[in-house]
Amino acid sequence: MAQVVEEERELEHGDLVVVTGMTGAGRSTAAKELEDLGYFVVDNLPPALVRDVVRMVDESHGPDQSIAVVVDVRSGSFFESLREVLAEGVTHRRTTLLFLEADDDVLVRRQEAARRPHPLQAGGRLLDGLAQERKVMSDLRGHADLVIDTSDLNVHQLTARIARAFGTEERLALKVTVVSFGFKYGIPVDADYVADMRFLPNPHWVPELRPRTGRERDVSDYVMSQAGAAEFLERFVPLVVDVGRGYLREGKRFMTVAVGCTGGKHRSVAMAEEICLRLSDHGLDAKATHRDLGRE
Repeated sequence: MAQVVEEERELEHGDLVVVTGMTGAGRSTAAKELEDLGYFVVDNLPPALVRDVVRMVDESHGPDQSIAVVVDVRSGSFFESLREVLAEGVTHRRTTLLFLEADDDVLVRRQEAARRPHPLQAGGRLLDGLAQERKVMSDLRGHADLVIDTSDLNVHQLTARIARAFGTEERLALKVTVVSFGFKYGIPVDADYVADMRFLPNPHWVPELRPRTGRERDVSDYVMSQAGAAEFLERFVPLVVDVGRGYLREGKRFMTVAVGCTGGKHRSVAMAEEICLRLSDHGLDAKATHRDLGRE
């Protein structure tokens, strides 16, 4: 097999990425990563509908919304129409054709592991289907803007390659949601980490603070002044930062940190806001949200 040449292009918002390539080469993985990067993704799209999808996204999300469509041999005899779409261009968007491929022995192992027949296999062998697919795909591969050979790539390595090619600095940043909650209402099911603030005195028992919330300065000052509060923040925030770096290395760009107290009104709210501020100081894209505020 000829050596694959990769040319990574710096993309802008509003681009259209057409993902295609060999069956088993990683189209679904690429599509999932593009979706995580903020692209509007449509899988198994007939090429004739590409313009319709662009028009729909323009109307519903605006022309700056990036789009990725996955097209492959499941669409039938589509290659001629796909070449026409790419040659004519799609309205105002710059279109990039991403082609994924791999060696036959790798594709065979992946297809056998998935226990799926090749769409062009018909009644023959899996290798027959792959040979037919390569023949049909050869011209399209030659026109690809970026070719990635996934033969020696695992899922994490492929997602990293896609992120490097199509991600922006904003899209690649770790996004941390710090959510406050009340234990009496249950722990958030989507939490990656849970911190318990019930070791701090409860402002609920201070009459002038009881009706207020942790978002107000007097409550926040009360919580932060308690013994152990500063020490907790000094240890917990660097831990989240370090784990976040590991998440990014593994291609995971979303983290949910849950901060709880009894009712989710005072201590957890104040701490969630402070944790969010400190994570932002470390350069993380952090946002605080308060699940149970107002339930009492």
